[in-house]
Amino acid sequence: MQEAGEVALKDIVRNAIYERRSVRKFTDEPVSEEDLKYIIEAGRWAPSGENSQGWRFLIIKDKEIIEKLGEISGNGSARRFTGEFTTKRMQERFSGLQDDEKRQAVFQKLVTGNVSRFVATAPVVICVVGKKDVWDVQLDNAACIENMLIMTSALGLGATWVIAPCTDIRDEQLVNELLGIPKDYKAISIVPIGHMDRLPRPRPRLELKDITYLNQFGEPYFKSEEEMA
Repeated sequence: MQEAGEVALKDIVRNAIYERRSVRKFTDEPVSEEDLKYIIEAGRWAPSGENSQGWRFLIIKDKEIIEKLGEISGNGSARRFTGEFTTKRMQERFSGLQDDEKRQAVFQKLVTGNVSRFVATAPVVICVVGKKDVWDVQLDNAACIENMLIMTSALGLGATWVIAPCTDIRDEQLVNELLGIPKDYKAISIVPIGHMDRLPRPRPRLELKDITYLNQFGEPYFKSEEEMA
């Protein structure tokens, strides 16, 4: 019985990871307090260097604040991706996208900042804030946020890891003022959460045989399809 239970648990965790998507469209249904607690608990149990636990969580439900975060996020993304378009980096990134209509739609979504402006439509946003005096604050909080995203997926909810309002110091300062974040803390990311309008299709992943090596880089770990099964 114990072994069967362990297999079932593995399947649950695997499915939560496999079914996680970057969700940018939400329904109007609110996120329950119970689900929010599960998500925060998942973040709280992430590993951190020297058990520093240098994360803090701001639960944002005020619609005006969420809309302002959406504005800051959209403006930050627009500035960043317009720069990429101007320097031709964006064209290089999407050179493999042959469909001209899709490529132009992607460019438009990025340079307008709409890729991040959706934050304004989320019913709840969690801002993850890190203590500046923690040595590996960015790495620790990355582990924390990933835990939160997997738990969100396990709960059947949708979320996206959004760095747009926290990358440029100008946007970060706006977030600090909006949320009253002290100077000894740093806004790491925001995570808009809600019930999914739809489950997006999975993005393709590289095959294990193409990214896994044995002892030396370039020496295949998996020699056959059977070994990967």
